[in-house]
Amino acid sequence: MKDMNHYNTFIQVAEDCPASMAIIPKAKGESKTVPVIQYEMISNHPYQYTQEDVLFEVFAERNHISENERVTAREKFFSKGQPCLRTSALGKRYGWGIHHNAQGKVAIYAVESEEYIKLMNYKGITQFKAMRSKRA
Repeated sequence: MKDMNHYNTFIQVAEDCPASMAIIPKAKGESKTVPVIQYEMISNHPYQYTQEDVLFEVFAERNHISENERVTAREKFFSKGQPCLRTSALGKRYGWGIHHNAQGKVAIYAVESEEYIKLMNYKGITQFKAMRSKRA
């Protein structure tokens, strides 16, 4: 299986991100949305999960995959390509930058924070922008 994680990488907010300050995503009704699950996982456990962990956990939670089925389900999930966190609404819409450390573990930083600015200007890591919501 191909490693889908990023290492020493910072994903800046998208050029067309409407948030000038980071917004905490809210659940809609009873079920948690993808951005809510991603936000809770990453903000509550900075640098604990990899991109693959976050992507699969969102899939598993939304599809009610039991703990017993997760190993097999994860292999199947990653057997085909999956969009990376550059496509996450956290960076596209909610104003959160996503940092991947040397071990591939992720943390998020509010666009208005000093940490975000430092990471954005740090030349020692790969820089990407989150995907735009609209075509140019």
